[in-house]
Amino acid sequence: MFPNLIKIGDFTIHTYGVMVALGMIFAYLSVLYFSKIEGLKQKYVENLFIYSVIGGIVGARIAYVLEHKDEFKSLYDVIAIWKGGIDWFGAFIGGAVILIFLIKKYKLPVLKIGDIAGISIVLGHAFGRIGCTSAGCCYGKPVPENSPFRDIAIVFPNNPDTVAPSGVPLYPTQPAEAIGNFLIFFFLFFIYKRKKFDGQILALYLILYGIERFLLEFWRGVTPPLPIINLTWNQLISLGMVLIGFGLIIYKIKIVKTS
Repeated sequence: MFPNLIKIGDFTIHTYGVMVALGMIFAYLSVLYFSKIEGLKQKYVENLFIYSVIGGIVGARIAYVLEHKDEFKSLYDVIAIWKGGIDWFGAFIGGAVILIFLIKKYKLPVLKIGDIAGISIVLGHAFGRIGCTSAGCCYGKPVPENSPFRDIAIVFPNNPDTVAPSGVPLYPTQPAEAIGNFLIFFFLFFIYKRKKFDGQILALYLILYGIERFLLEFWRGVTPPLPIINLTWNQLISLGMVLIGFGLIIYKIKIVKTS
């Protein structure tokens, strides 16, 4: 809705960039806070965060390029990430690959790190979705006139810096996901000190966000559904997250029972 936070002549500070930066800052503070609770060395945790963010940015760009090949005419277009164009699940996968590599390198407890990552990622992601709202990216489908969701539809103004179509009532996918992510964070925050086993927070994050994203994909107007199954590839990944989350909980419960 407000793509430019500050614009003076040719100098522009984009709201999206500011919100992403805030998301990274709050995610970093969350990582430090919970790593102290877990008794982990700050130096290793800081390295995990920094390099996972870099891996996430690279993964996000690669995934976006693969999904929107028609937008890129040259190698420069692919590299020019400052012009926009990233994919959340690409960031998740890219960051996870680096994270797993460094966990093995530093010989850190996998599930403790997973718990910290789960609650911190969803917090940073919430701020990122506020940025999406400002820029109009990841916009929803048009809301039918007779739909009960018409009252909460979001209409973007005619602005060259806004990605979403202007003047059309759209499903509010970005603010809905931001709110959902904040709610997941506060729930996980409440559960964290009461968790029964390492990996519980990670599992709950995978389940809750997976369900949220799967449902929101029916509103989103960016990613077309795949043939035959009529689901987007984002929904398939979401289902995978939910299954992994439940699988982790079942696995840990069995260990507790047999021990």
